[in-house]
Amino acid sequence: MRTADLLLVGTNIRTLDESRPRAGALAIGGDRIIGLDDDALALRGPATEVIDLHGAVTTPGLVDGHMHPLLGAATFRGADLGGCRTLDDLRRALRTATAEVDGWIIGWGLDHNVFGGLEPTNTVLEEILPGRPVFLRLYDAHSALVSPEALRRAGVEGRREFEQRAEVVCDGDGRPTGYLLEFAAMELVHAILPTLPVSVLHDRLRTVLDDMAATGVTGGHVMDAEDDALAVYTAFEEAGDLPLRLRIAPWCMPGMDTEPLLQLQRRRGRRWAVEAVKFFMDGTVEGGTAWLEHPDCHGQSHDASWRDTAAYTKAVETFAAAGVQTVTHAIGDAAVRHVIESLENVDTHGVRHRIEHLETLPRQLVHRLVGAGLVASMQPVHATFTKPDHSDEWSKRLGSERAERAWVCREIRDAGGTLVLGTDWPVATYDARQVLAQARLRRAPDSALPPVGPEQALTGLMALEGMTTHAAAADGTAQESGRIAVGCRADVTVFAVDPVRAPADEVATAPIRLTVSGGLVTHRDT
Repeated sequence: MRTADLLLVGTNIRTLDESRPRAGALAIGGDRIIGLDDDALALRGPATEVIDLHGAVTTPGLVDGHMHPLLGAATFRGADLGGCRTLDDLRRALRTATAEVDGWIIGWGLDHNVFGGLEPTNTVLEEILPGRPVFLRLYDAHSALVSPEALRRAGVEGRREFEQRAEVVCDGDGRPTGYLLEFAAMELVHAILPTLPVSVLHDRLRTVLDDMAATGVTGGHVMDAEDDALAVYTAFEEAGDLPLRLRIAPWCMPGMDTEPLLQLQRRRGRRWAVEAVKFFMDGTVEGGTAWLEHPDCHGQSHDASWRDTAAYTKAVETFAAAGVQTVTHAIGDAAVRHVIESLENVDTHGVRHRIEHLETLPRQLVHRLVGAGLVASMQPVHATFTKPDHSDEWSKRLGSERAERAWVCREIRDAGGTLVLGTDWPVATYDARQVLAQARLRRAPDSALPPVGPEQALTGLMALEGMTTHAAAADGTAQESGRIAVGCRADVTVFAVDPVRAPADEVATAPIRLTVSGGLVTHRDT
């Protein structure tokens, strides 16, 4: 009989395993859980590392259900504009921004609300940084604001046509305003930005993954694999272990050939694997590129990202027939409806297909979603970007009726649905504790503001399940992950407080005593 490599004692374990809900000791051998309670203690050997957790609470390892770690490390750099609330704030931030190679000023996290309900233009960029190349990514990651010099360097002089629904926004005279909507338009300028040296990129990736592990995250569903992402992960593992297990979904955009994406499936490293494919059915509400059943207050958000929606359906069916999970970004109600209609009568071969974000959803679509066996993947932190009085840009565009059905997490759970929770980093914080807290609070922790849609709040247990058992159900690994049981993968998170029963405001900043991902200790504070 093998002895344990790691033995956790002095802990209150929430196993989330119905056959054995609680335990007090846990033995790990290799990447598996090999014993609980007295059986665990009996596996102690001369080489076993014993960690006394002094009453801390152990749960299955947290999984971030929607993240972009490499994309964030590579592209969300330069000036952090997330704190800007007005144009004057933006002016101050631009005055102190540090230039990169060839004089580029790069920034990220710019809030649409800074522009007071008006469409963003590069007037403020030229005012503060005349003649300089500037690229600012807005916080939704689906739009950017660039300077006239940046447009000149990229050779962008007017409108462009794209396979996907993207736009180089122009004024009445056909001159670009600097506002670029959706990925194809942004890429025109992004493609000429100075790139990070490989060593710097690896350091940035290592830092963010380590920081994620420090918030209790053991794995993540990565929603991109663009450019040389897989080569980066491969090179990273040549130097050491990834702190998180990563399940990767490369993009399938309009006009792409599906065969190369099918060939990528099952490509893997030690702690990463390609096991899904990502689609975009629409864009964002704030950018006017969501797909709504009825246009927003500006007459926008009335179209799908796929100009030929039947082509999307055909592509989804191709992957479903091959047993590959599809993951579709769908924010507006019309987008969600089309995804449901594309999949509800398709033979899924046992695969749980997913819809991401679902920001505004009527009750009838909730029941169709659940009835079709689709997984809902939502980010509770996004709800707190809005305001209870509907004075923010997201709410104003939708109108009060649609804003009232924002992020209907509780409705999905009460209807019996599978609900995966995530951060969408770098769009929102990577701190998993914030996800657990804000799913319950429907507001930022310790905020004096009223909650947004308090009737959609989850219980502490539901929130924890959203990053454990439901994440495992979504990726088809419920037999070996998402719970603490003998034979399951050794993914555990140890909280200083009980994440189910402690006040949510306390959970948001509770120390993480230990994170173990597949038997690998990735964070400790014991």
